[in-house]
Amino acid sequence: MESTKPLKVAFPKFKRVLVKISGEALLGSRGYGIDPVTVNRFAEELKSVLDKGTEVCVVIGGGNIFRGAAAQANGLDRATGDYVGMLATIMNALVLQCTLENLGVEAPVVSGLSMPSVCRNYNRRECLKNLKDKKIVIFAAGSGNPFFTTDTAAALRGAEMQCDAILKATKVDGVYDDDPIKNPKAKRYDRLTYDKVLVDGLNVMDAAAVSIAKDNKIPVIVFSLMENGNIEKAVNQQGKYTIIINE
Repeated sequence: MESTKPLKVAFPKFKRVLVKISGEALLGSRGYGIDPVTVNRFAEELKSVLDKGTEVCVVIGGGNIFRGAAAQANGLDRATGDYVGMLATIMNALVLQCTLENLGVEAPVVSGLSMPSVCRNYNRRECLKNLKDKKIVIFAAGSGNPFFTTDTAAALRGAEMQCDAILKATKVDGVYDDDPIKNPKAKRYDRLTYDKVLVDGLNVMDAAAVSIAKDNKIPVIVFSLMENGNIEKAVNQQGKYTIIINE
């Protein structure tokens, strides 16, 4: 069941969330790399959410530095491209970690790839303890496997961390039936089911990610990261967003 009417369903406050941030979001106004002002804004918003009682973990992408799909189009094999992309996510994660630490927040970076001299290897029990200890856990290198997107990694980590919701930050304020930037008549949804997303092939998360969220009954909230304060609004189910749930 989908709806384009204002969302009236009241959901309890989320106690633990996973925030999926794309690498492109770290660009700010730049064409490549990392904009420190933008990263600082994200870090301040994550800290504010944590300070107000919600446990937070983050999955971060690497598209601001390297995109495996584009490299594949230029002759690089898919697996190699995905591994290079994972390394890009680790760079982004380390920058976010340092920014959070400058704000007084402990933020361990946990990698799906083994890089013990740079960050911790993924250990589920350790990550759960860190969340309970009010640390922001940053997941890097996706799932550590090629052929899986960071969206899939976000759904996987969200399930493993027993999160109440996955917050997918994007450039637009929800899910549309077409690209709203290219098509001003695109229809926006306030609420969708996982099945509707899968059947209609709505471009929000890949099928594997949606299936994991569905199987584990984790709501997915899609919102815009372009405005200040929107992470906290999404946590509190305020502002404009699309929620994907089971009916």
